[in-house]
Amino acid sequence: MWNLARFVASIPIGSRRCFSTMIPRPCIIHKRGDAILHDPWINKDTGFPLTERNRLGLRGLLPPRVISFEQQYVRFMESYRSLEKNTQKETDTSAVALAKWRILNRLHDRNETLYYRVLIDNIKDFAPIIYTPTVGLVCQNYSGLFRRPRGMYFSAKDKGEMMSMIYNWPAERVDMIVLTDGSRILGLGDLGVHGIGIPIGKLDMYVAAAGLNPQRILPVMLDVGTNNLKLIDNPLYLGLRQPRLEGEEYLSIIDEFIEAVLTRWPKAIIQFEDFQMKWAFETLKRYRRRFCMFNDDVQGTAGVALAGLLGTVRAQGRSLDHFPNQKIVVVGAGRLYFSYTIFCLASSAGLGVLSMAVQAVTKMTGKAETAAQNFFLLDKDGLITKERKNLDPAAVPFAKDPGQIGELREGDSLLEVVRKVKPDVLLGLSGVGGVFNEEVLKAMRESGSSRPAIFAMSNPTMNAECTAAEAFKYAGENIVFASGSPFENVNLGKGKEGHVNQANNMYLFPGIGLGALLSGASFVTDGMLQAAAERLASYMTDEEIQKGILYPSIDCIRDITAEVGAAVVRAAVAEELARGYLEVGPKHLANMSEVCSFFLLFLLASSH
Repeated sequence: MWNLARFVASIPIGSRRCFSTMIPRPCIIHKRGDAILHDPWINKDTGFPLTERNRLGLRGLLPPRVISFEQQYVRFMESYRSLEKNTQKETDTSAVALAKWRILNRLHDRNETLYYRVLIDNIKDFAPIIYTPTVGLVCQNYSGLFRRPRGMYFSAKDKGEMMSMIYNWPAERVDMIVLTDGSRILGLGDLGVHGIGIPIGKLDMYVAAAGLNPQRILPVMLDVGTNNLKLIDNPLYLGLRQPRLEGEEYLSIIDEFIEAVLTRWPKAIIQFEDFQMKWAFETLKRYRRRFCMFNDDVQGTAGVALAGLLGTVRAQGRSLDHFPNQKIVVVGAGRLYFSYTIFCLASSAGLGVLSMAVQAVTKMTGKAETAAQNFFLLDKDGLITKERKNLDPAAVPFAKDPGQIGELREGDSLLEVVRKVKPDVLLGLSGVGGVFNEEVLKAMRESGSSRPAIFAMSNPTMNAECTAAEAFKYAGENIVFASGSPFENVNLGKGKEGHVNQANNMYLFPGIGLGALLSGASFVTDGMLQAAAERLASYMTDEEIQKGILYPSIDCIRDITAEVGAAVVRAAVAEELARGYLEVGPKHLANMSEVCSFFLLFLLASSH
């Protein structure tokens, strides 16, 4: 391992050699015959050479001709492109998206090696299928799509049994767990046990973007019931038919699961995903200093949004130290909205964005008491001030003092706030499709910014606050636009094009998880998250930023993930939270990450 450290340290600065093509180590197989063909981790389909067919008891169980891995790859891609061609005129886009998901899922069920090769090589095409927006459709239709189990399911009926259940998982080692309770899947609400599609999709992105070993990942569903009556009445629903647990009864289920996981895999990173707001904040507060975890909806979304906000300042031709002067309105998910001259529909994600932005302002100015003065938070009842009755505790730090906001009043509508504040940024995380209507977007033309920004970040596509075409049409051609789900660039005529940025968590969460894993961090801190966001923000060149391009192409996801991961490692070392990875201690880890971010992928690959 120390030879590895010396080798990586000798790589010239700026090297971008990718180490994911290392020659794999031999794999010891204990299974024989038909059992191998039904295990996607080791199955090679018709790719087994005759020598392996003889050794592993496969002779006669496969057609006689050996079809190489490369030939299988070509065959699958031809099949997929044929599906694309045959569905070009299909008007039901949801049916087409699910058909594409099915063909990928069948490959995933059969041959994981080929599946991940296809995914990595074609990430721009396939990310929208295995991840947002198609994963939302998959979760909505999961009872009909279910063919074989993937991941683990822990339910309220398993209380007292989880410690023994965790040993039913066949892998001896797990590095990354994505956990959900299905209570707030994207902007679709309570989908119960069918929300397992989210952890599966997220972990596929970890493998494709961060190079994690697919045998060391674990998607988990905590089924504590559902309040969705349509699911309870659905005879094909796969989860518990009972109302959701609440209070201490709910927390006791999570506590038991966490204890079981950390007993077997004490160094595993746990990513919390799609918990409803009250539990997102409660579990983050409860666990973040007890083990290495983070909540992607609260912290990952915040980091991606902050990177976009910092990029917006650059797009205005200003230096980043102008960020504290930006006015942001945030609108958030029926309960909250927030502003930083950005409107952001407030939800757990909206509050997370707001919190991280305030931390960034505090870091720049050194004045925590005034850091939130340019942020405006809204919910379904309008602008949030200290006059609000039954104010959500999480929103208290961002509630405006009525005596300090001029003409603004408690409960002012989004349109009224935009007209009076004239924000630099309007940011939506509301899950309410179309809330940035024509009037609101036209009001953004009066923004005090030379280049106002509109972030319609809710997923899936149907829940986006506005479309890209609407934003450029009504708010003006000079805006900067970002969305959570993908939209096509907008033709503005006369050879001009309005660039659409996909402000998606996939740019950050794989790097955060990778950096936390390889640093051996005790916790994921605000400093580590801030470092990740700042690295993403600085990834784009000035030329790209001036074109309105805030985020890189998804084609670059492995490079981005390595850069973000290295930034997280450096932050963990600086905060003295890094315990090292395998035999590489914190000191050598820091030196290696300074030299080349791709040491992360190399170090990870060496442990496979």
